[in-house]
Amino acid sequence: MTSVAPTIQLLGQVPYELIWQRMRDFTDQRDEATPDEFWFLQHPPIFTQGLAGLASHLLAPGDIPVIKVDRGGQVTYHGPGQWVVYTLLDLRRLGVGIRELVSALERSIIHTLADYGVAANARREAPGVYVNHAKIASVGLRVRRGCCFHGIALNVDMDLAPFQRINPCGYPGLAITQLTDLVGSVDMEDVRHHLQSALFAELY
Repeated sequence: MTSVAPTIQLLGQVPYELIWQRMRDFTDQRDEATPDEFWFLQHPPIFTQGLAGLASHLLAPGDIPVIKVDRGGQVTYHGPGQWVVYTLLDLRRLGVGIRELVSALERSIIHTLADYGVAANARREAPGVYVNHAKIASVGLRVRRGCCFHGIALNVDMDLAPFQRINPCGYPGLAITQLTDLVGSVDMEDVRHHLQSALFAELY
């Protein structure tokens, strides 16, 4: 636990490459007194391929750009209607390791979904959050200088069709779901408030 209050930024819809560079710059320039930050945003349609990502998992990207990035994991899709939260955290100050952090992020999503009456679970062998064997949220992180960046993505109310153009997270045929398919219409901002509260409860 830390006494340094984190900062929340609500960034709207931002191109992936712009925010990726900003994350790296923030992490390189921060020091032990820099507050942690949570960036809530959405991206225009894009596939991202992690450090371990195999090109064979990109089945038919078509007109959606593909970018190779420095987070863990395989390939995933980001698009409007998905809450992406970039977690810019000083792990040394928080006193957590990467595995513990991943579990805390997954629990935050699970608690958020529970607020809407959705029972979800995590899988140790396949990071992320699942509902009835369908993936609803992904986790991908990078640690540098004792601090992490990248973060989580929760499918809320989006076009899921692009996930059919890839093997999501490297798993052929993995089913993908989203909150509106499970409970009907929801307010994106309301979901953000629940997710923010759950993240704070887990980490601070």
